[in-house]
Amino acid sequence: MNIALLPVDSTYPNLALMKLSAWHKKHGDTVQWYNSLDRYDKVYMTKVFTFTPDYGYYINADEVEKGGTGYDLHKTLPQSIDRIQPDYSIYPQIDDKTAYGFLTRGCPNRCKWCVVPKKEGKIAPYMDVDEIAVSGRTNLILMDNNILASDYGLAQVEKIVRRKYHVDFNQGLDARLVTDNIAKLLAKVKWIKRIRFGCDTPQQIAECERATALIDKYGYRGEYFFYCILLDDFNESFNRVNHWRSKGRRFLPHAQPYRDVNNPHQIIPQWQKDLAGWADKKWIFRTCEFKDFEPRKGFKCKQYFEQ
Repeated sequence: MNIALLPVDSTYPNLALMKLSAWHKKHGDTVQWYNSLDRYDKVYMTKVFTFTPDYGYYINADEVEKGGTGYDLHKTLPQSIDRIQPDYSIYPQIDDKTAYGFLTRGCPNRCKWCVVPKKEGKIAPYMDVDEIAVSGRTNLILMDNNILASDYGLAQVEKIVRRKYHVDFNQGLDARLVTDNIAKLLAKVKWIKRIRFGCDTPQQIAECERATALIDKYGYRGEYFFYCILLDDFNESFNRVNHWRSKGRRFLPHAQPYRDVNNPHQIIPQWQKDLAGWADKKWIFRTCEFKDFEPRKGFKCKQYFEQ
């Protein structure tokens, strides 16, 4: 069979596509990125977000299968494909030391801005870290949504420390779950550049402060990265993001406008776009206060404070 892969709205390495590619190649099929000039037996289309536009052109294939959160919250790969080793060769930017995967799936929290509980349910064991770190791939990009929320997840972190793997839990950790013992464990991990936390409510500022102080107590000196969802209240969102500006260069907020998965036509307020544009450009965030930020000619963000 002649197979094509078509990621509609993201260039970030797609684990499902890598596994589909590996499975088809194992069964003698040819696999390539979709080219509208070619004809295919089957095309796999993936879409990450509900709010991004769909592929608007004719698909030259006998069969088209769509997957990903942007198309279907509940569709999953068959287990025979889901547990296969990914085909990293389809993404030349991934070096031979790096692997992607999950150790757990799901999350026990039910944050209104997150689709994970609806998509994956409560947290459950998924894979062992040694199943991901194969063939010398010891730099691990792990996409767990709440690794600290299960005993299994913590046991996997302990194994990561023993194996001396380098990791990035790129969806963030829950600072509320960081105890003294967990802080000691996290300080032993070989992190890829930074530790990430969620900081989505005013209450989580204090929890992130507490967790980072505990981890630092055990010798960690790397960066901290805070996911900050932007909700309806401008002042609250600004204060939560701006809080980290005075903490030094190790503390980096990342502002994310809230996207309602059930409202693909949602209009993002301009203040959210501008706050994200300021916070996420670190050279601007460190040198310019938000009120002085000029995202467009003739407009300074101090106007948001005057409204």
